[in-house]
Amino acid sequence: MEDQQDRRILEDAELQAAKFERVREAHKTEVAEDYVELIDDLIKANGEARVVEIAGRMGVSHATVNKIIARLQREGLVISRPYRSIFLTDEGQAMADEARHRHEIVVRFLKAAGVSDETAEMDAEGLEHHVSEETLKALEALTLRIEQD
Repeated sequence: MEDQQDRRILEDAELQAAKFERVREAHKTEVAEDYVELIDDLIKANGEARVVEIAGRMGVSHATVNKIIARLQREGLVISRPYRSIFLTDEGQAMADEARHRHEIVVRFLKAAGVSDETAEMDAEGLEHHVSEETLKALEALTLRIEQD
């Protein structure tokens, strides 16, 4: 009897696997999105993005940044040469723009829901990578309604 109840609590294995796969995919792109967005911000602010500045702003070592930049270069998102600035490819720029847009939607929603500016910015940093396009559209529409009231 108890065994049957336990089985009913578990969801369909394929559905559960799909959920975990979606989270794994989000984690894979999360680092790339954060880096290209920061590189874009640095280029806009300083005219260039350098490893030392990226490391300081990400709170990681130069070696970690170099490893991630090498990966982003293999993926066609950045252009980098030793001892030179890092630049985004068109694909990297598109990813940065999309990540920024997702971030802004989540921040606006959280603020409209009454979350403080500082907390909204911090929480959005994780949420923006894990919500679907459907959820983003719903958050954006709901935010507009809240802001109009």
